[in-house]
Amino acid sequence: MKRRDFLTATAVGATAIVLQGCHRAEEETPKDKAVNVNKGKKVTLKLATSWPAHFPIMGTGVDRFAARCGEMSGGTLEIKVFAKNILVPALQVFDATSAAQIDAFHSGVYYWKGKNPAFSIFGGMPLGLTSEEMITWMKFGGGYDLWRELYGRFNLYPLVGGTTGPQMGGWFKKEITSLEDLKGLKMRIPGLGGEIMQRLGVNPVLLPAGEIFTSLERGTIDATEWVGPALDKMMGFDKAAPYYYTGWHEPGSILEVTFNKARWEKLSSEHQAIITAATEEMTAQMLQEFRYENAKAFRDLPEHVQIRTFPAEVIEAATAALKEVLSEQSVKNEDFKRVLESYQAFYRLNQPWDEISTKNFLDIRG
Repeated sequence: MKRRDFLTATAVGATAIVLQGCHRAEEETPKDKAVNVNKGKKVTLKLATSWPAHFPIMGTGVDRFAARCGEMSGGTLEIKVFAKNILVPALQVFDATSAAQIDAFHSGVYYWKGKNPAFSIFGGMPLGLTSEEMITWMKFGGGYDLWRELYGRFNLYPLVGGTTGPQMGGWFKKEITSLEDLKGLKMRIPGLGGEIMQRLGVNPVLLPAGEIFTSLERGTIDATEWVGPALDKMMGFDKAAPYYYTGWHEPGSILEVTFNKARWEKLSSEHQAIITAATEEMTAQMLQEFRYENAKAFRDLPEHVQIRTFPAEVIEAATAALKEVLSEQSVKNEDFKRVLESYQAFYRLNQPWDEISTKNFLDIRG
């Protein structure tokens, strides 16, 4: 056989083998096991937030998230964002999504501790993990699995949808010089932080963003925490309360993009992947934006604003109260106990390394 004929025959034979293999693989792959791609079909989802329309950083972060989903999907995935009170009230987005009245929501996890006390841990722990540590626990330390298991009982599927970085301790109309000064104060503060402050004599109040300034200005509340200088200054809190305290209760608050679970499971794997990637991007950008905007806003705080640190006895009392709350809730609620054990296991793993790396470096840097 001539060399040219041999090569031709070999090429034809190889092609036949490949085609035969493809045909056989096609026969052996059941139709219901095929790759779940969207195939160009357009999907529209309704997402409600707990923030005013285009609210800086948190609200605009969701706007960008929705736009990115559209871009990455080639226009086949449209997420319509509705500000608070348009479809549902700000603090009813959890229930509305659970009941499939809307497809998804963006809010703060700590708002839902009344549904299950364990949820407050996923939102962030007073005197606990920073944003970077929280996300690491979620993704690698088992936090995501527990969160999705517990939210699954409410027909919900959560994803981390942003984080604030370290938050400030709040705006107070009067200076806090002792533990006694907290007694009887009405303060807007949610989550575990609110429960701890209650044990220190404070009356915690849960208010959505749009009602905080008016309540503080009119004296309905005596103090409020919100986020940090950038958003706090924009909200005008410095005009109603001059004492601005450094933080301890929210070192790394987690925000969420949470879907109705049944609706999520009907999405193509393609769209699920796009949404997941877009939430990761939003979380990173939100953390970076908060750092930059807080640094600028802190530099530009009005002269009458007085930065204060809580007295040592307040922090000591808060630490003791936190231990009490965690112990009591662990006895009352098995879910809380399981989540706390996972959280603390990661804390113990991470702390020695954090001390010798991050903390040591910051001390050296000065």
